[in-house]
Amino acid sequence: MVPSAYVLLAELPLSANGKVDRNALPVPGAAAVISRAYQAPRDELEQALAQIWTEVLKIEQVGRDDNFFELGGHSLLAVSLVARMRQAGLHADARLLFSQPTLAELAANTRRDQVQVEIAQTTVPVLKGRRRI
Repeated sequence: MVPSAYVLLAELPLSANGKVDRNALPVPGAAAVISRAYQAPRDELEQALAQIWTEVLKIEQVGRDDNFFELGGHSLLAVSLVARMRQAGLHADARLLFSQPTLAELAANTRRDQVQVEIAQTTVPVLKGRRRI
């Protein structure tokens, strides 16, 4: 679990019985949220990945420097993302996403299936007559 915002406090507000008074905690502002300047995806691969990320994370926009886990992604969504990528003909595994969590890094290490290899169907000949036991 990664916090979505950080607020620096000199001390925690306490209730009369010494517990943290959650109602007295300040509301996080824009400065408390991790953010980067938006950079649009550069090529077709980054655009395809950005589209998949927006669907999986249920957000409006993904930039090329955005981090999957900072945007709310977690291990279960990572598996869902990899499955959606495979449906789109893009191949990467969850380990790659954990080690390369930004859109640009993932795109640089993702391969696209362009050539379909057809494997001829083989049959096993059936022996007629005597059976070997």
